[in-house]
Amino acid sequence: MKRTATAVWNGSLKTGHGALTTPGGALKSTPYSFSSRFESGTGTNPEELIAAAHAGCFAMALSVELGKAGLAPERLEARAEVNLENVPPNGWTVTTSHLVLKAQVPGVDAKKFSEIAEQAKANCPISRLLTAKITLDASLA
Repeated sequence: MKRTATAVWNGSLKTGHGALTTPGGALKSTPYSFSSRFESGTGTNPEELIAAAHAGCFAMALSVELGKAGLAPERLEARAEVNLENVPPNGWTVTTSHLVLKAQVPGVDAKKFSEIAEQAKANCPISRLLTAKITLDASLA
């Protein structure tokens, strides 16, 4: 199974602009620029998209792991916080992806929940893709 996305960039780094498109329609010529990536300009940026992918992947992986344990989550709210830092000598690098989870899972104790969440964090395909340090804060609501 392959998934794709297309980026089109026009111009120099600081004055140029680009657009991102996915075949599924989530992104359709969605603008991005130096300003949206390194400042507070409008549009998206690659790190925001990595965060969305990591949060979504982790929530689904956790649902699978909870199901294997005979547990049915009512709600899993995952947020990923991706840090982009200028790290010499290679320059800009995603250094961390920090997962924050709020979950409603009837019938699970905190210890078991933490074990299952850590397993999902380690086995989520996006976690395995990233070479950055990945951390997790998991809590029951």
